[in-house]
Amino acid sequence: MASLSFIIGIIGNVISILMFASPIKTFKQVVKKKSTENYKGLPYITTLLSTSLWTFYGLLKPGGLLVVTVNGAGAALHIIYVSLFLIYAPKNIKVKSIKLVGILDMVFPAVVIAVILLVFRGGMRLTLAGILCAALTIGMYAAPLSAMRTVIQMKSVKYMPFSLSFFQFLNGGVWFAYAMLVKDVYIGVPNGVGFVLGSAQLVLYMMYKNKSSKESEEREVEEGSAHLFKGVVQMKDFNETSEDNTSLNKEHSLPKPSLARQYSQKVMKTLSLNPYDLGLYEEKDIEIGAKEDH
Repeated sequence: MASLSFIIGIIGNVISILMFASPIKTFKQVVKKKSTENYKGLPYITTLLSTSLWTFYGLLKPGGLLVVTVNGAGAALHIIYVSLFLIYAPKNIKVKSIKLVGILDMVFPAVVIAVILLVFRGGMRLTLAGILCAALTIGMYAAPLSAMRTVIQMKSVKYMPFSLSFFQFLNGGVWFAYAMLVKDVYIGVPNGVGFVLGSAQLVLYMMYKNKSSKESEEREVEEGSAHLFKGVVQMKDFNETSEDNTSLNKEHSLPKPSLARQYSQKVMKTLSLNPYDLGLYEEKDIEIGAKEDH
């Protein structure tokens, strides 16, 4: 039985570390976009608190090496996640998150550890630490409920990463089985709750995954239509501009006026002669008329 519990504990370590590492992809996007968008910081803040105190519980528990290793690794990763969230969160959310981190991840654990070590003795230390860790783990598993509510409201799974939900489901199941083997109620109860909540998240993901894909396709079609409409408008403007240019070119290359038009222009020119020029034409006309009479 001891060897089986150790094997399951090793499997639990692997799955837990994979679960703790699953937000890496999310935070790569956060760093790339320099924004946390609609991602919630509470799950990472509460998980950091939980892993820190579970590490303390593992140090108190005889044979608790597997608990220490997995939660120590989880605490280290979540320090990075919380730091990145605080860097890239909007100002109003950043201020609230900094307060939460200060209270939940710094002051509270320090006070709890100091009180347990200074006030209590023997098995009472392990009992109090176990009850507190169990309550915090239930809180950790329940933290994504806010993300589940967002999924239902938006009908989109964009802000509920599948990998995190999947590994939460596996983690809760494996550690629940481990707790049953070693008869540790403090590990068993919260991980049983985690298994149920992880299952609920997976069901929700499957419900809205297709709707999210359909919305993405519709958005792509709308964007394509917008680009097509813009192209048509630009082509229309180009054609109108070409027609205007053609009209201008025609004006610059008008055909020569007809003979009648040329004659009328000469008449108009004659009518616009000055008196001196007009007198010269009259004298010439008189002389030509006199010759014809002879």
